[in-house]
Amino acid sequence: MLNVISVQPLADGWAVTHPQIAVPQVFLSGAKAEAAALSMGSRLAREGQTTEIVIYLRDGVLGGRFICRAEGANAAGS
Repeated sequence: MLNVISVQPLADGWAVTHPQIAVPQVFLSGAKAEAAALSMGSRLAREGQTTEIVIYLRDGVLGGRFICRAEGANAAGS
């Protein structure tokens, strides 16, 4: 199963969401939100889970998309 981490704008910041996290992480800076999402994606890849990171701009347009491929012996379907 592909994990999806999303970075989306809020009125006063940026939210990082993932289906396994009940409450989104909130950051004042888009750069800090993106860094947190990439860090989470890297950690999940090390745990054997392929992860897609999608980053949306303030106007709702897709601004970036990254794939963190699963690593190691636990990698299923990679």
